[in-house]
Amino acid sequence: MALKAVIFDMDGVLVDSEGFWAKAELEVFSSYGVQITDELAAQTKYMTTKEVTEFWYGKFPWENLDVPSVEHEVVSKVIELIQTENCTMSGIQEFVKDLKNKEYKIGLATNAPLRVADAVLEKLQIRDYFDTVHSSEFEEQGKPHPAVYLTAAQKLGISPEHCIAIEDSHSGLKAAKAAGMKTIVFTNNDQSIDFEQADFKIKDFKEGLLPVLIH
Repeated sequence: MALKAVIFDMDGVLVDSEGFWAKAELEVFSSYGVQITDELAAQTKYMTTKEVTEFWYGKFPWENLDVPSVEHEVVSKVIELIQTENCTMSGIQEFVKDLKNKEYKIGLATNAPLRVADAVLEKLQIRDYFDTVHSSEFEEQGKPHPAVYLTAAQKLGISPEHCIAIEDSHSGLKAAKAAGMKTIVFTNNDQSIDFEQADFKIKDFKEGLLPVLIH
């Protein structure tokens, strides 16, 4: 494989922010009368923010405020948590800089809104290393649909077969695979994670990318 580009997922890869979404959704949706249960919340885990908001509105319709306004509140709360909490994945800045020094193209493909991605890259101070940043909010469907990855590759000017995606979820890996890319699952040292559909595994970003591709 002639690897030319590395495309990152964001939540759970660049930052440990999965819990921020759950916290923000619980706080905001509950304030509008939504009765969140673990069973229902599990159905929304890999949806886009727009899809999640529409899901809860469908279950518990609120009054006097449109769906986009409530979605905006959730996103703003997540950004606030990202900016104020310690959520940086250990070693990620050095990992990205090393890729750039090796002259790989670097992209970001996320289901989260673009303004969340901008907040993350600003927090990590790695925005200048990314050649493209793309969000599913600009696609008709989010992951596991491959659109966000296909567009990211197109923006990079790199064919998908020369791209590798770094993901932490089945949904994201499925999207990257469907786009025709090689995949790496990032486990963050969680030994219980073993996604068979991933081509490679990274336990910790301090490992670097080279040992992964050698194996």
